[in-house]
Amino acid sequence: QVQLVESGGGLVQDGGSLRLSCLASGRRISGYAMGWFRQAPGKEREFVAAIDWRGEKIDYIDSVKGRFTISRDNAKNTAALQMNRLKPEDTAVYYCAAAMNPFTITIRNGEVNWWGNGTLVTVSS
Repeated sequence: QVQLVESGGGLVQDGGSLRLSCLASGRRISGYAMGWFRQAPGKEREFVAAIDWRGEKIDYIDSVKGRFTISRDNAKNTAALQMNRLKPEDTAVYYCAAAMNPFTITIRNGEVNWWGNGTLVTVSS
């Protein structure tokens, strides 16, 4: 089992920045793909970003390209999502995800083995 705990959410103004962190425990995540999803009020959960097991291949939804950066530190068993130039439409609960398959397509397709409990990001206009 892998436990994922997110942190770093909060309230920020339009154009601001936040950095989300995901700490994994229970197993080493170095062989797993990692990613982030979000769920806005009244909407379905959507894929945001993914990173492969070596941190070499990265995938984003179009709406965050150029603003968000996903990263991982296998030595620390963590993943992160740096969010810049935030917009009100980025408001959502953000979830960390891990997949035993090491490739980003697994995360993008929602084939996730473990989820965190989420952290709320609110962007005010």
